[in-house]
Amino acid sequence: MKETMKTQSTELQMQAQEFIDLESRHGAHNYRPLDVVIERAEGVWVYDVEGKRYLDCLAAYSAVNQGHCHPKILQTLEEQAKKVTLTSRAFRNAQLPLLCKDLHDLTGFDMVLPMNSGTEAVESAIKVARKWGYTVKGIPQDKAEIIVCANNFHGRTVTIVGFSTEEHYRNGFGPFAPGFKVIPYGDAEALRNAITPNTCAFLVEPIQGEAGILIPPAGFLREAAEICRRNRVLLMTDEIQSGLGRTGKLFAYMHEGITPDILIVGKALAGGFYPVSAVLASREILGVITPGDHGSTFGGNPLGCAIARTALRVLIEEKMVERSAELGAYFLSRLQSLRSAAIKEVRGKGLWIGIELHSMARPYCEALKDEGILCKETHDHVIRVGPPLIVTREELDWAFERIAKVMGASR
Repeated sequence: MKETMKTQSTELQMQAQEFIDLESRHGAHNYRPLDVVIERAEGVWVYDVEGKRYLDCLAAYSAVNQGHCHPKILQTLEEQAKKVTLTSRAFRNAQLPLLCKDLHDLTGFDMVLPMNSGTEAVESAIKVARKWGYTVKGIPQDKAEIIVCANNFHGRTVTIVGFSTEEHYRNGFGPFAPGFKVIPYGDAEALRNAITPNTCAFLVEPIQGEAGILIPPAGFLREAAEICRRNRVLLMTDEIQSGLGRTGKLFAYMHEGITPDILIVGKALAGGFYPVSAVLASREILGVITPGDHGSTFGGNPLGCAIARTALRVLIEEKMVERSAELGAYFLSRLQSLRSAAIKEVRGKGLWIGIELHSMARPYCEALKDEGILCKETHDHVIRVGPPLIVTREELDWAFERIAKVMGASR
């Protein structure tokens, strides 16, 4: 016991560079994080091991829409952890049915397939779509096709990177699974032309986040939904990052007044406390999955489900979706007013904004860190800005002044 306490005391005395060196020696180098070592967080603020405070403008890629360590979600975690955390799906638990009901009441979808990470949910949706294609649509076995978009980002498994158009994500990981067609993002005519009798689904992000907050032309999703309906193709929307309030609607597809056949959710579904994701669809679609077809030891576990139920509740009760719409429009307008030779374009929806630059974005992200703002570059030239949805107007004004300074902007 004394030895454990001594070790913990030593860890608390370590400085940022010591943590960075330790991770560099013993951790796989699959990320290039900013050199800030976060020790604790609350709301929209995070604190490093040396006590410096930063405004989190990434929100863990939309996983903490509800803010860091939301007290109500934390309370649920503590209470459920004292009861039961994991049963596996070999037995039933008292939280999964309630989460399924909550998601049905919130979205209108009949059924829920619970998973853990967003990537797992996308993989699960692909399996569901193919099984539906064979058993319901009548596609010949092993001939099912799924259409995806250029610049997509749906995860990191071999199947998913296989249909990515980002060569870095693919390089060194082949051979890849067949059965995917790529079309330009936002091109309804290309979608129409790509469909064949063997097409079972169209998988799309309503707004492409990893690609740099790319927003398709107005009406694209609505037209895509109609094309899919006419051709008996499932429209699958990946709302892992764009969903649960991030764009100023509960889900980004709602901006076009449509409903997809399959909805994929994750990240903020558990408010950053636990990996919880899900595939939502009608009974006809998810009903094709039978015992033994698919599974997950942790998917649908009572701890994750209890946390997700509270995370959804606080999102709605605290009107975070409405806050995202109001404050997102305000912040976007302010950022678009900046006059800087560095900025090519500012675009976004809700509290999800991309600042596209003429040069590499990494140095600007590092400079923003020094000013007390944490955000991250994507696709080299875009700074992604997406704070927790509980951010205040005053905090956004504080961030704006520092962004303007780093950009050398006039207003």
